[in-house]
Amino acid sequence: MRTFFISSAIAVVLLTTTAAGIYSGVMTKQTDGTYVVNTTTLSSAEGYRGKTPLEVHIKNNRIVKIVPLKNHETPKYFAMVKKTLLPKYAGMKTSKVEKTKIDGVTGATYSSDAVIANVKAAVNYYKKNRK
Repeated sequence: MRTFFISSAIAVVLLTTTAAGIYSGVMTKQTDGTYVVNTTTLSSAEGYRGKTPLEVHIKNNRIVKIVPLKNHETPKYFAMVKKTLLPKYAGMKTSKVEKTKIDGVTGATYSSDAVIANVKAAVNYYKKNRK
């Protein structure tokens, strides 16, 4: 693994190259062309009990899958979000994410809203930073 420090007057960015691709802390490009956007530091969206970070996997401008990361949401309600809400994004074009109204899960409104906001933040980051 090689580490490079790139400095500018505004910020210092740490980039690490790995066998899987380039890692910038927010977005990784895997060798198969899939971008993985981690919303842990990207989005401030909060569910009922705090942040609900995700890994959004995007390939060829389509969402391949969404992986929820560790959070403090009530497991019973977040399981409903994972089962009902996340599959709605599978195969969706990134250009449709902002335009499409995705309904949240009844009973898990805060978690649903946070997940929707995280997906939008990930897609926006991907659009601006992919190469």
